[in-house]
Amino acid sequence: MSVCFLMGGSPIQPGDAGFEDAISAAYAAKQRPLCLCQDPGIPMYIAAMDRHHIVKRMPNTGSQHSPDCTSFEPPAELSGFGEVAGAAIIEDTDTGAVALKLDFSLSKTVGRSAPMLAGRESHTVRTEGAKLTLRALLHYLWEEAGLNSWSPAMEGKRSWYVVRRELLAAAATKSVKGHSLGDKLFVPEPFSLEHKQEIERRRTEALAQLYAVGRRQELMLLIGEAKSVNPARYGFKVVVKHLPDMAFNLDDQTAHRMAKRFGDELALWNADESTHLMMAATFGVGPAGMMAVNEMSCMLTSAAWLPIDGLHDQQLVCCLVREGRRFRRCLRYNLAADRPVAVAVATDTRPRPVAMYVVTPGVEDDYLTALREMAQHSEFPAWFWHAGCEPCPALPAINGFEAVNHPAMKGEA
Repeated sequence: MSVCFLMGGSPIQPGDAGFEDAISAAYAAKQRPLCLCQDPGIPMYIAAMDRHHIVKRMPNTGSQHSPDCTSFEPPAELSGFGEVAGAAIIEDTDTGAVALKLDFSLSKTVGRSAPMLAGRESHTVRTEGAKLTLRALLHYLWEEAGLNSWSPAMEGKRSWYVVRRELLAAAATKSVKGHSLGDKLFVPEPFSLEHKQEIERRRTEALAQLYAVGRRQELMLLIGEAKSVNPARYGFKVVVKHLPDMAFNLDDQTAHRMAKRFGDELALWNADESTHLMMAATFGVGPAGMMAVNEMSCMLTSAAWLPIDGLHDQQLVCCLVREGRRFRRCLRYNLAADRPVAVAVATDTRPRPVAMYVVTPGVEDDYLTALREMAQHSEFPAWFWHAGCEPCPALPAINGFEAVNHPAMKGEA
């Protein structure tokens, strides 16, 4: 579906002659364009970035757009986004800038021990929604980059080059404590033996900030695909794909916490070579000049780079891809595993998108109660799969779908 806006009383599309002039004039006049994916149009706003102007979706309006529209977004309450939107993610509709609040630091006092592993399940009482964990930041950037969306046209077109490009673009307009997140983000370039020297030069320039001398040691944020985690003489060594000549040290304590916290993800990654194990880590210069992980989190993805939480998630996501469906993957952000989220929202169903839920074996009654309430209050009809108790039901029909009369909806499970 091509995007069309109403600006200055006339419809216009990106790429049309005069579009740049029209959007600049609307920005100067503080006008709000209308996205014409629905009737009546949906208000948007214009942001100025790097001497260019772009039209962006107003906060909390994503579900109002047509599922075919690039501005469509599932309701925040179907994922963990609703917990952090407006508190940890603050969007300025005048400038388009987004300020983030993180629950981890991008610097450390020299000599202080490393913190607990990020993305952990916690038994303490704390306000998680106020700040983004490492896992939540990774989920947010993944979603902002559009990497949780899928359509058949994307088949065979996602590579590390594309993933890296979209992640860097997503981070470019985000800031942390007034500083650009993009300046702190390190995403390895696709390795090429032919361009090895140029890649190493750019990497050296990017990492130069880590060598600043002072009481506070600067850290950077790594997002990369893990290739292996191997025992070293002291601790462990993490090897990241596209960095064949560079490794990250991991101390014993952090490695053991990683194995415990991300045991399910590591087991599935080891069992299925088509999956990708993404890691988000803060890192700095350790002893002898080696790079050392300070805090880290992991996220497993399918072969198509779509995030998956476990075996049953993977089965549903891969089924949707195999059947040529269009959908959005819903992400947990800060939410713990005992809080329900939709696995995906099918965007090719009519008349409305369909929220898809997987009930994994052994969940508690409280989980089912919360899931039932979520489904009942959602604006989208619901599809359920009680994994382990029944085969995966037929996917929602593209032409017409009604809410499933399922035990999880009636509280009989």
